[in-house]
Amino acid sequence: MAPLALVVAAFLAYSVPPYLTFDPAQSRVPAPPGFAAHYGFLVAHILFGTIAIVGVILQIWPWLRRTHPVAHRRIGRVYVFAGALPAAVMAGVIGSVSPFGPVIAAIDVVAAALWLGFTIAGWRAIRQRRYADHRKWMIRSFAMTMHTLMTRALSPLGFLVVMPRVDDKTELILDAATVSGVLSILTLLLLSQWWLDRKPKPASAR
Repeated sequence: MAPLALVVAAFLAYSVPPYLTFDPAQSRVPAPPGFAAHYGFLVAHILFGTIAIVGVILQIWPWLRRTHPVAHRRIGRVYVFAGALPAAVMAGVIGSVSPFGPVIAAIDVVAAALWLGFTIAGWRAIRQRRYADHRKWMIRSFAMTMHTLMTRALSPLGFLVVMPRVDDKTELILDAATVSGVLSILTLLLLSQWWLDRKPKPASAR
């Protein structure tokens, strides 16, 4: 948990501060033409997303789940209703009008839809007391919460893949972002499924 928490803290420390000023000039995402509300949706997505990523780190912490189940349930509600759901909706909106082209827009919308769907499925499962299903869907929701972070982490690989084939700087950046975005979704889905399918250790080994 400690290494993951440190990575998330570093990611937030780098990503969030420019948007706390509410100054569109400091935005790292250019506003698409014809969508004046873009910056507002972007800031809302980042703020809700920050709540989501902090909340989900607490939710997957085994010690907290085991020793403080009431806190786990309350943080879970915050993660769902003040984090993941609104952040995913905002991500879908700003992703659909991405200034980086239709391919990256499609990737962003797919990631947002998966995040939204997994989170709703996990919430419905716990409301119906299907605890095993709840765990599965929320692990997938956790995975998609990490999508933006994973995309940034895979960016160097994206550049290595496209650099030998592309000379134009702008096209290079867009192609690398496309590769890292697709790899992020695939990696997170595969890792979460591997985690669910792995055989747990016997109690004695644990």
